[in-house]
Amino acid sequence: MATLATIAIGGDLVVDRMGFGALHIVGAGASSFGAPKDRGEAAALLRHVVERGVRLIDTADSYGPHISETLIAEALHPYPKGVVIATKGGLLRPSAGRWDADCRPAHLVAACEASLKRLKLERIDLYQLHTVDPKVPLEDSVGALVGLQRQGKIRHIGLSNVDKRQLARARKTATIVSVQNHYNLADRSSDDMIDACAADGLAFLPWYPLHGRSGRGIDAIAKRHKTTTAQVALAWLLRRSPAVLPIPGTSSRAHFDENWAARDLALSEDEITAL
Repeated sequence: MATLATIAIGGDLVVDRMGFGALHIVGAGASSFGAPKDRGEAAALLRHVVERGVRLIDTADSYGPHISETLIAEALHPYPKGVVIATKGGLLRPSAGRWDADCRPAHLVAACEASLKRLKLERIDLYQLHTVDPKVPLEDSVGALVGLQRQGKIRHIGLSNVDKRQLARARKTATIVSVQNHYNLADRSSDDMIDACAADGLAFLPWYPLHGRSGRGIDAIAKRHKTTTAQVALAWLLRRSPAVLPIPGTSSRAHFDENWAARDLALSEDEITAL
C-alpha cells in the first residue's frame, strides 16, 4: 500500500486511513437534504463500503436531517466488529439551504440521546461538536460532551470546524481526539491544524476532500498514472500527514470503489511537490 494503512483514534479506535462520509446517502443533489430516492441502494452502498474494508463511517444528526443515522442503523446494525460510527451534534438543518448552530448544553445532550436511539447504540465511539456556536461559550458546549462521556454515552470527543485557538480552549475542558475541518487541494487553510494534530496524536478528518481536483498539474499526474483526478487528490491527502484520515462521501458504489483505490496510488516526491 502506498501509505500508512491505519490510524488509532484516541489510542484505541484502530481504523483504516480512508473512511466514508455519509452525507450524500440522503437526498439527492448538492443540498443532500431529505430522504434518498432509492433507500435500498443507500443501504446496499453502506454494506458495500464495510465489505470493502471501511472501518470509520462519519455522519451527523443534521444529515437529512436524522436520515443518515437512521439509514446506517437499518443497513449495518448489529455493527460488524471493528466498525466505528462517528457522528456529530450542534448544527440544525431547518431547510435545504440552512445550517444553524445550536451548541447549547441542553441541546447537545438531547441530540446525543437521539443519535444513540437512531444508531441503535449504547455508546457512540466518536462524538464530534459539529461547530462552534458564537452564542454559547465553547467550554459549556464541550463540557456537556464531557458529561455525556462520564455517563458512558460517548467514548471519545472530537471537534469540527475549529481553529487552533478554539482547539486549545476545548482541550482545557476535555480530552479531544480528532478535528474535522474543511481541507483539500483548493483550501489548505487548515495546514497548521494538521501539523498540530500530528504533533499531539490527534486524527484530522478533512471534509469535502475532493474539492479542487482540477487543473493542469493534477490532470497531468492522473494521466501519467492512468487514474482519476479524484484518486490523485485523495492520495495527496494520505501523503500529507499520517494524522490525516479522509472521509470522501458518495451515493454510488462505483464512485466509492474509485475513491477506495486511491489508497494504493503511490505519488512521487516530485508529484507531491507539484501539487
